[in-house]
Amino acid sequence: MATPIETLPPREVGSAAPPAPRRTRATDADRRHRRGTARWFVLAGALLVAVVMLVPFLIMVLNAFKAPADYSQNGPLSWPAELYTEGLRTFWERVNFPEKLVNSVWIAGTVAIFGVTLSLFSAYALGVGRVKGRMSIVTLFLLANMLPQEVLVYPLFQMAQQVGLSNNQWSVIIIFTVIQAAFGTYLLSSVLGTFPKALLEAASLDGAGRWRTLWSVVFPVVRPTLSVLVIFFFIWTWNEFFIPLVMLTTNATQTIPVALASLQGDRLMDAPTTNAGALVSMIPAIVFFLIFQRTLTRGITAGAVK
Repeated sequence: MATPIETLPPREVGSAAPPAPRRTRATDADRRHRRGTARWFVLAGALLVAVVMLVPFLIMVLNAFKAPADYSQNGPLSWPAELYTEGLRTFWERVNFPEKLVNSVWIAGTVAIFGVTLSLFSAYALGVGRVKGRMSIVTLFLLANMLPQEVLVYPLFQMAQQVGLSNNQWSVIIIFTVIQAAFGTYLLSSVLGTFPKALLEAASLDGAGRWRTLWSVVFPVVRPTLSVLVIFFFIWTWNEFFIPLVMLTTNATQTIPVALASLQGDRLMDAPTTNAGALVSMIPAIVFFLIFQRTLTRGITAGAVK
């Protein structure tokens, strides 16, 4: 006798659709696998770029400890036949490196502090004070950053002679303070242009003046950005060559990049000594970067979050 076939009850009109199937664990695992594979490709690309950037540095280190005869016979890519340290001593004594180091630290550090302070004041007036013609002034600062130094060096040299700052480190400090502050003002004015008005109104209701608002309200918010600018201004000024070469004409006032250029003659260059000098000159900048690396990272991250 045949078994009766059970029939399902008819589906009511307007009833809810059956729930969608959940994602399986295999699907989630596949997606994680694809993301992990993409990350490995990105990491491999980053390592490749790092290796390419380190190649010139490694060649410089290789030739810094190579004798001149070994360099001329075997070329810059060969391994040193012996550990040659005479180039380091020659550079140290010939250019009086401690004196050049003090000059570079003094000029770069002073420019970094003065440039950031001037940038903060100018950006506060433009971004928060709402000076008339704000966009025109900011555009002028942007155009000033685009001017090459070769255009500025002759009038700046004449002005330094007229005011009695010829062969004076303060001439370089003033020039680079203005140059770096132009970029800092352009950057900070954009940040302060979007500063929360509620904080400024609350400070005004509490009786805070403009100076109190600047140091108690605005400065704590933009302090991470200012720390990043200090590091950038120091490194940029440390590496400057052309304007210090023109403005500083005696060995007692010159900086490290200018001292490196003095090792090269018109028709002859001592490559091992030059490489040794470049290696020694990079050490203070690397130490400075390692000391303030955490500050740089925090400043960039805080600026991105805000």
